[in-house]
Amino acid sequence: MGEPVPALAVAVTPVATPKAEAPIVDKKFLSLAVISTGSTFADSYTTLFARQNWLAGKQGVCNMETESAYLYGTHPTVGRTYAVASVKSAGSLFAAYYLRKHHSKLWSLPLVANSIMSLQGVGQNMANCN
Repeated sequence: MGEPVPALAVAVTPVATPKAEAPIVDKKFLSLAVISTGSTFADSYTTLFARQNWLAGKQGVCNMETESAYLYGTHPTVGRTYAVASVKSAGSLFAAYYLRKHHSKLWSLPLVANSIMSLQGVGQNMANCN
């Protein structure tokens, strides 16, 4: 019969199957975005209480913006107030989207920080200007 044929050694290398990436915009992202944007626009809405008090000539209540006058002006107009809210919301949304897209674990930080700052403004405006 002849000589035996040597068996071929075959090395099996595992092939990593790529994970399906989670969508960037999911329920968690959307819910944080809604909270952040809602609180920002609530802050802008309550900031307008100072303008209403100023136009009515009220004394003894806040009748001018003091905490964020560099953003709103001392007697903020409606357009400027909502323009500031739009820019703040868009900026925090873009930052969160960018961080999440690049797999940062801190992606929610811009939305949470914007919410906290805005809700602090709402509380202050409600306590002092209403």
